[in-house]
Amino acid sequence: MNKKKIINDPLYGFINIPSELIFDVIETPVFQRLRRIKQMGLADFVYPGALHTRFHHALGAMHLMGRTLDNLRDKGHEISAAEYEAALLAILLHDIGHGPFSHSLENVLITNIGHEELSLLLMNRLNEQFTGALSLALRMFTDQYPRPFFHQLISSQLDVDRLDYLNRDSFFTGVSEGTIGAERIIKLFDLVDDHIVVEEKGIYSVENFLNARRLMYWQVYLHKTGLAADKMLVKLIERARKLIQANIDLPPTSITNYLNPGAKPQDFTGTAGLLDSFSALDDHDVWFAVKQWQQSDDRLLAWLSKSFINRRLFKIKLTGEVAQAFATETIARLKEKTGLADEELSFLYDQGAISNAAYIKTGQKIKLLQKSGEVINIEDATDLPNIKAMSRIVTKNYICWANEILL
Repeated sequence: MNKKKIINDPLYGFINIPSELIFDVIETPVFQRLRRIKQMGLADFVYPGALHTRFHHALGAMHLMGRTLDNLRDKGHEISAAEYEAALLAILLHDIGHGPFSHSLENVLITNIGHEELSLLLMNRLNEQFTGALSLALRMFTDQYPRPFFHQLISSQLDVDRLDYLNRDSFFTGVSEGTIGAERIIKLFDLVDDHIVVEEKGIYSVENFLNARRLMYWQVYLHKTGLAADKMLVKLIERARKLIQANIDLPPTSITNYLNPGAKPQDFTGTAGLLDSFSALDDHDVWFAVKQWQQSDDRLLAWLSKSFINRRLFKIKLTGEVAQAFATETIARLKEKTGLADEELSFLYDQGAISNAAYIKTGQKIKLLQKSGEVINIEDATDLPNIKAMSRIVTKNYICWANEILL
């Protein structure tokens, strides 16, 4: 069988599958599951074109990793064939632990283990299946490999993961402000002491990247309607969990195991754990459960399910200040309208805060290689006085609630 396949991608054109091992990993059920998990969760409630999946993104990130390593080789840096393949595998699998709806249900179905930990568990499982062929990729993924630039390309403030998802999410949402010059940034990557740096002439491309990321967060990832949809789905899941824990029968679904009593990290280790069932879970399982729950005898769960299915979402208000008076008044009106006790009422509203910073100065810094050969932090570049503004964490408070409710 010919395993040197070519995939046509809407962003990059033809993507090559460069080795038989990578092809075989892509063909595994645990990777094919990513076809059934949308990259942007519920963003299509706001941007109807945002239907691309984690599968698309993983392949795109792998392509950009290959382009980056080719460029570094062209600049005279030695990268062996084994390192090249391992880096592609590491970025290909970096999101394999995402659950249904990606970040929308992060720490909801599974409350005490993140997608990064699950990705590592699944990669270890695949490594066993492929008799250790992914060992080098795992070392890069966990930053245990002595050449740190490989991990920086997988996970940092300027990695190929972000280079792909910004352009991909911008393309599928139609939000042009998120478009970045990924190819130029890749061409200007270099290595100093096996650490990633950006050549000085790429400073404005990096500035555009950071600004695009800031705009995409406010305009897309943290869009208030998308946030209301996320919180409504979370409340729906929490209501189902409450009923199941109270021994109230609900139609059995594939997500029931994750609602009672709640998965523990140790449940995902060993052959008898939940890892196998989780690695088969996708968006369709949640949609099926919500459709089933429309017929629930519990009026709250039934209303939430019907409203969510038909996109009758929570109303939401964002404020820069803590508008506690408005929240108190809104909750009081909701209580008067429904006559529900406080415990039940809590499933019909949510309040909290969201924050956004394009660049974290205390994190792993983006480094610029000056013409003099000196390496500086990007925030110290005199041409980027606005980096301070982009590194400031902006927080907005929100309250969302069921505005039109018939129970």
